[in-house]
Amino acid sequence: MIKTVIFDMDGVIVDTEPLHYFAYYKHFEHLNIDVPHELYATFTGLSTKNTYQRLKEAFGLDHAVEDLIQSKRDFFNEVFDTKEDLDLLPGVFNLIKDFHANGLQLVLASSASKVTIKRVFDRFGLHQYFTHTVSGEDFPQSKPHPEIFIKAAELSGTPVEECIVIEDSANGIKASKAAGIFCVGYKSANTAPQNLSEADMVINHFDELNATKVKGLV
Repeated sequence: MIKTVIFDMDGVIVDTEPLHYFAYYKHFEHLNIDVPHELYATFTGLSTKNTYQRLKEAFGLDHAVEDLIQSKRDFFNEVFDTKEDLDLLPGVFNLIKDFHANGLQLVLASSASKVTIKRVFDRFGLHQYFTHTVSGEDFPQSKPHPEIFIKAAELSGTPVEECIVIEDSANGIKASKAAGIFCVGYKSANTAPQNLSEADMVINHFDELNATKVKGLV
């Protein structure tokens, strides 16, 4: 029986993908580099650190990765704080509350930085529902490497066979499967087109899930 649900954040809990897109492309403009949208789409699910490591190699940037990360984060924080209509994705808050009320443990495993995770959790009052949050900035490799999900399961104290992951990116789904965890692919309308075919099941809306259904998976 499933005991722990591991959530991705961007594109699953909150629609920050357009904010990240805006921040990245403002920074790309500042750096005077032309990043094709097809290349940008491959960064979905990667940590900011890994993204800029790839960009440094691709465009021969001389800047330190830490400086690139901070510059992009400044752009992101500005738009995050001023975007009044930013909200959780439809149905996800009700699902989180349903899971929590019915005894499922919730863990966040996001490629986002700890600072961004805290900003989202503070803004939407999510801390009370999650026992742990895991940030991709703590790992040398991003999704599709499975380490972040292995760590999330380890922190939960739940065997991977009794966990599920909810993800919206191809990289995240690959990471979940490599960790040996059942994966629910969420087909987000706001994320760059992703191949969800490796997910164990795919949903289009969070009302397709509830605690009873999840507990009976695998």
